[in-house]
Amino acid sequence: MKKLFFAGLLGLALFEILNVWFIMPMPGSQQINSIDLAYFLYSWRWVFRVIFLLMAAAGSREVIRGQRKWLPALVLIFTAGICYLFNFKMTAEKMFRQPQSVELKSRAENEVPGSRIILGITQGEEAKAYPIEYLAYHHQVRDSIGGKSVIVTYCSVCRTGRVFEPVVNGKNEQFRLVGMDHFNAMFEDATTKSWWRQVNGEAIAGKLKGQELPEMESWQMTLDKWFALHPHSKVLQPDPAFMDIYDPEANFEKGKNQGSLTRTDSLAWKMKSWVVGIEVGGASKAYDWNNLKEKRIIHDSVGNTPLVLALAADENSFAVFERSPNQVFTLDANDHLLADSAAYDFSGRELNSAMPPLQPVSASQEYWHSWLSFHPETQKYED
Repeated sequence: MKKLFFAGLLGLALFEILNVWFIMPMPGSQQINSIDLAYFLYSWRWVFRVIFLLMAAAGSREVIRGQRKWLPALVLIFTAGICYLFNFKMTAEKMFRQPQSVELKSRAENEVPGSRIILGITQGEEAKAYPIEYLAYHHQVRDSIGGKSVIVTYCSVCRTGRVFEPVVNGKNEQFRLVGMDHFNAMFEDATTKSWWRQVNGEAIAGKLKGQELPEMESWQMTLDKWFALHPHSKVLQPDPAFMDIYDPEANFEKGKNQGSLTRTDSLAWKMKSWVVGIEVGGASKAYDWNNLKEKRIIHDSVGNTPLVLALAADENSFAVFERSPNQVFTLDANDHLLADSAAYDFSGRELNSAMPPLQPVSASQEYWHSWLSFHPETQKYED
């Protein structure tokens, strides 16, 4: 019976460790395909906890009668410490808390420096910008635009920004950060407790496995560039409750972080190298960020779709558009895309006539390991 006491407590401690280890970036946890096991353990966590506690309780009488009471006391304290640490300190939602206030201001009232990188979205005549500095900590910000609810997400370990409509089975849903899988953030919906992948809005575990959230077109660029295109845009402001946690020096944005999960490889095609990933019609291709910085404009095709990639003079703002097969663009000093007698701004709008705008193509800047993980058949653009 004494063994039952120790087995129950140590089993509980091991369970609490594994329950977090599978869904947090711990050594070895993100390289294996363990999402189904992780979801099973998490969904049945209270059953496991009760079983282990009943085992410990069944053997407690013999332990109390024993001579060496310090040993069970030590094991009890150890187990209690593990339970506290892995439930109240090391869970994703405890480490990365949601904003207490979501305030967006106009250009005249804005306090965010123009050099900061943002995710921008538009809906009709309305435009909004969300600085990566804040998104990288919170991982998600809930808002609305043009009458639509949106969830603006960012995963700093993947360097991926995505915007979704939080609509599940026709209803607006609430999400919380629950952990990560293959180094990508996961969210849990409040109704079915399914787990959703941040990189593509797909449910990968739970009752809704296989469903996807509607994705909204978003742009990554500096706030100055965004304001030049959308002068009436509003900008998310910092939450005063988290000023000591944000990245005021923009180290992450600039690729100067030193941590193993959010650092930047300066050479091409390393795990933490930056790429621009594009997926069109089932075909995907990655473009080395260093190459794009050198050329500033790249003409290529993904699948059967001819494209042009452009990088602004600030070396942070980028855009991708469809083009006709023989269309060749240049960039002028104002980051206008010129082709034949037409001129387009960085959002693809024609500047001098009533010609139709360029068709934007969804593209994302992210770490090479992230793009490769979720696009294993991707091509690499190489001159």
